[in-house]
Amino acid sequence: MESIKQRHENIHGNMGRFGKVQEYLGEFVYGGIDGAITTFAVVAGAAGASFDHNVIIILGLANLIADGFSMSVGAYLAQKSESDSYDKHRNIELWEIDEWPDLEKEEIREIYQKKGFEGELLEQVVEVIAKDKEVWADEMMQGEHQMLPDGKSALWVGIATFISFAIMGFIPLMVYVLPFIQSEEPLLLASLFTLTAFVFIGYLKSYVTQTSAIRGVLETLLLGAIAAGFAYFAGTVLEGMMG
Repeated sequence: MESIKQRHENIHGNMGRFGKVQEYLGEFVYGGIDGAITTFAVVAGAAGASFDHNVIIILGLANLIADGFSMSVGAYLAQKSESDSYDKHRNIELWEIDEWPDLEKEEIREIYQKKGFEGELLEQVVEVIAKDKEVWADEMMQGEHQMLPDGKSALWVGIATFISFAIMGFIPLMVYVLPFIQSEEPLLLASLFTLTAFVFIGYLKSYVTQTSAIRGVLETLLLGAIAAGFAYFAGTVLEGMMG
């Protein structure tokens, strides 16, 4: 009998067009959203304060490194905590199956009774599940604790988050950092670059959340515009106060 974990991996492994990378697509999306929004907010705020280009570059790169690392560490710890919690509860279930098999059988029976099984069919299901301790533990994890393993590596969750944060967060800085990109209105060009990044991230976000692509793009654009607007306004006000 196929375990809950195997069913979960088979379903999600074949869902999308991104293959194995899809496992970490969510982390890439949310890391990218945070990277693009926060870095563009830093650039907009610095531009609003009329800072020199070198200062904007320093602030932007410092944000990429510090915030990107902080976010990736947070993502790593959250995933590790979730995985550790699942493993802890599953080990407890395995121990209880060894120590109190009759009680655990009754719990499986109750779980499947709630699903509509009854009579001889119910007893057959219970007996089949009880023949394999690993399957038994998986069923208990889902039915009693409502927990499923996602199979993600905490390390790769952190890496994917940092990479996406750095890549998308660098886009608002390109006009200031790359010598072959010149503009008399660097903030405007940076805004256009970031707009493109938001459209891309918004589309990926809609794919991850299985929602409308238009909605995903518009939500991301709105968040970015609000963050940048506040930052630019704050930079302008502070520059006026200090000037």
